[in-house]
Amino acid sequence: MRSVQHARLICHPTTPCHAVRGIDVRAGRSADGQLTLTFGIDGDLGRVRLPPSRAPRFATELWQHTCLEAFIARDGAPAYHEYNLAPSGEWALYAFRKYREGGPIEDDVRAPRIEARRAPERFELDAAIRLDLLAPGYVGAPLRLGLSGVVEEVDGLLSYWALSHPAERPDFHHAAARTMRLAPPEGE
Repeated sequence: MRSVQHARLICHPTTPCHAVRGIDVRAGRSADGQLTLTFGIDGDLGRVRLPPSRAPRFATELWQHTCLEAFIARDGAPAYHEYNLAPSGEWALYAFRKYREGGPIEDDVRAPRIEARRAPERFELDAAIRLDLLAPGYVGAPLRLGLSGVVEEVDGLLSYWALSHPAERPDFHHAAARTMRLAPPEGE
């Protein structure tokens, strides 16, 4: 059986966004160790910079533009991984031993599968991540997820969205921002 959670991201109060009405996310994991994420952005997408589709590839600094992100950790552990998922299909993966102590992992084997859909008022991004390739200990463990996004408007303004904003400034790496608990699927 699949474990699924639904949530809405909150815009950080210091970075208001005029083009987006909301961002929702669905996170699920399957018995075969796959984490699936679906992010949905609702709003006036003509005012949001969404990069055109490209061939999937590792790229850095995706968070400087419209980008959706997943922070993944075992429940109670300080180590975590970060995926940046761009509307273009580009991605980045980072591993951290503890708060912001780590760096990028450029490894196509761990590349997420990304699919994007665009409509005038809604953008959706699906990502599938193999937990066994990311960290074998993730497969049977309860996970803590921090789900977030950066939205770039056409005028260059950036807004920061997350499940929770535990600090005065946007900080997706903050452990208290990983508020979604995703249990292993039943039967494991």
